[in-house]
Amino acid sequence: MTPTRPNILFIMSDDHAAHAMSCYGSRINTTPQIDRIAREGMRFDNCFCTNSLCAPSRASIMSGTYSHINGVRILSDKLDPGTDTFVRRLQASGYQTALVGKWHLYTEPRGFDYYKMLPGQGLYHDPYFIESGSRFDWESITNQHDETMGLQERGYVTDLIADSCIKWLDQRDPEKPFMLMCHHKAPHRPWETDEKHKDMYADIDIPEPETLYDDYATRSRAAREAKMRVGEHMYATDVKREIPGELHGNELRSWAYQYYIKDYLRCVASIDDNVGRLLDYLDENGLAENTLVIYTSDQGFFLGDHGWYDKRFMYEESLRMPFVVRYPKEIAAGAVNTDIILNHDFPALFLELAGADIPKAWQGRSFRPLLHGETPTDWRTGMYYRYWEHGGHGVFAHYGLRTERYKLIYYYGDPLDTGCGYNEVKEPEWELFDLEKDPRELRNVYADDEYVDVVKELKNELHRLQAEAGDERYYKDK
Repeated sequence: MTPTRPNILFIMSDDHAAHAMSCYGSRINTTPQIDRIAREGMRFDNCFCTNSLCAPSRASIMSGTYSHINGVRILSDKLDPGTDTFVRRLQASGYQTALVGKWHLYTEPRGFDYYKMLPGQGLYHDPYFIESGSRFDWESITNQHDETMGLQERGYVTDLIADSCIKWLDQRDPEKPFMLMCHHKAPHRPWETDEKHKDMYADIDIPEPETLYDDYATRSRAAREAKMRVGEHMYATDVKREIPGELHGNELRSWAYQYYIKDYLRCVASIDDNVGRLLDYLDENGLAENTLVIYTSDQGFFLGDHGWYDKRFMYEESLRMPFVVRYPKEIAAGAVNTDIILNHDFPALFLELAGADIPKAWQGRSFRPLLHGETPTDWRTGMYYRYWEHGGHGVFAHYGLRTERYKLIYYYGDPLDTGCGYNEVKEPEWELFDLEKDPRELRNVYADDEYVDVVKELKNELHRLQAEAGDERYYKDK
């Protein structure tokens, strides 16, 4: 008997920017296996995260709520083990549930019949895994690359994760639907490649992004002071070679970009190969028709854009998540959607497709109608974002609004504070970008006379969405 409710294969990578996928028009690489999902299903062009950091995004995906509600606002926060997650609800409704790969929420995964997770960030080569049923001190788990945790396996982490996913699929009960979360570590730094792809791009130069030499003119102090510029703020371990001391400024940035981006893309290539392995498994076992397949990343990433690497900012490259989905029963092949969806919407979609109740306390909304090409008349036209952690890379704490045309950002916190509070800055700053005229976000028009009315309207909408989300407004926000 084949399950009538859909199986769900959720594949998520770490720091894989949409503009490093050929189905999103990448200028720097191709991803033929991920493209299969888009070609046979739907590509979402405006999928955004509500807090561009690994742990907070993952917590929102699990819980259907914003960071200030689920309690995971910064990298070191732990997800409350009692959190009402979509996985628990799927399990209760009869789904087989499994997680393989990166968890990064520092408490034991709950609601999974089986898990095999990397401790903390995990290692690229010969990684350690913590498997369900093993004895483990969960209070000791950290964000470090701790080689003493779990059992070690030989091989490359991306291959091993796919191996374990396929093994679990082979051993599952075919009479029940499944939810399998395949969470890749790659392409998170330090961008260690596998043997198969180590010479990929060796004889070519990767095209530089248009904003690699951004000088941050007209923009906030936050943009100028962020410590994540390619070359200048990288370590030798990031580019796998000694950084020449005689290189400075744009020359250093250009040199480091080639090493950084090639290693990053080599990690992406390994992910793509293993996505293909999972898609082939579904085809070969007659599971493709009744399986919802998703490929996404926990947030975006700067690939030299604005001269940066890493994420955190509300700028497009960091805010946007890739999201391609295939489900032949409901999605027309080759479809593209431009409506705004958020990472905390994912769990409501899963529960609706599974016929399970969606908690009223959840803040996300199922976007099942969008899969059919139907946009509800009351669908959101803007989204609320907030970043708390301002110890990492010197990025100021900020919140903001992104609509279909505009982006308004308010920087209120000093990056010297590494906790979850903030040191008051003397002069909080605003940025406004007209995405229609300035898609690269190079010109802050907040103080321009022609945008006076726009600023007023956007602030009102920002505060409305902030209140709707149950978040607090910074007291100097006027």
